[in-house]
Amino acid sequence: MQEEVFSGPMLASDAASAPEAHEVSILDNKHVKSSYARWAPVYDFVFALVMRPGRKAVAAAGARPGGRVLDVGVGTGLELPMFDRRTKLIGIDLSEPMLRRAQRRVGAKALSNVEGLAAMDATRLAFPDSHFDAVVAPYVLTVVPEPEASLDELVRVAKPGGQIILVNHVGAASGPMAWIESMLARCSAELGWRPEFPWSILGDWIDSNPQVRLLERRRLAPFGLFTLARIEKL
Repeated sequence: MQEEVFSGPMLASDAASAPEAHEVSILDNKHVKSSYARWAPVYDFVFALVMRPGRKAVAAAGARPGGRVLDVGVGTGLELPMFDRRTKLIGIDLSEPMLRRAQRRVGAKALSNVEGLAAMDATRLAFPDSHFDAVVAPYVLTVVPEPEASLDELVRVAKPGGQIILVNHVGAASGPMAWIESMLARCSAELGWRPEFPWSILGDWIDSNPQVRLLERRRLAPFGLFTLARIEKL
């Protein structure tokens, strides 16, 4: 996939396939690009507050003073100012309109530790093996069509002993929230993300991958809507 490099970090965002238990709208990269081109002008206004606790948790867990961190799905760059300024950052995203906003944020906040931003597919990262001290991916797994393939890439580019730090909405197993997520899943293409995302997708991937182990799993504010997972590359 041809990359478009901006005067800052690089990153990739993908779309996700929703479960097939009922009629759903299937996401692909074309849908994600289209959706986030629409979301870009209002993204910060709509999502900054509700997702702030998760972004702060990612920045705290992913800080590597003197090290280099890859921020996958950097979007408009909301978490970039939250990192320790001694951490060198590279951000990637599939959406160029989102990246342009991230680029403006880097300039406005004088984030000299951000080494670059780029458009990139999270399933085909243009980095060598074992390149980053940590990889963070906040709110990404629900917008990639192949979450397992993306996870494989995050592990590939992390150094042994490095961590992959994820924050994501994990779908409800039952109850009113599960019903709401099921209904929203029919609009995945328009929304640009997958409302239903069972923990089993991530849990099964961890269990079947001898290169990794789960260090931490915990729910975050607000209302436990999001889950943080820290995974170590062995």
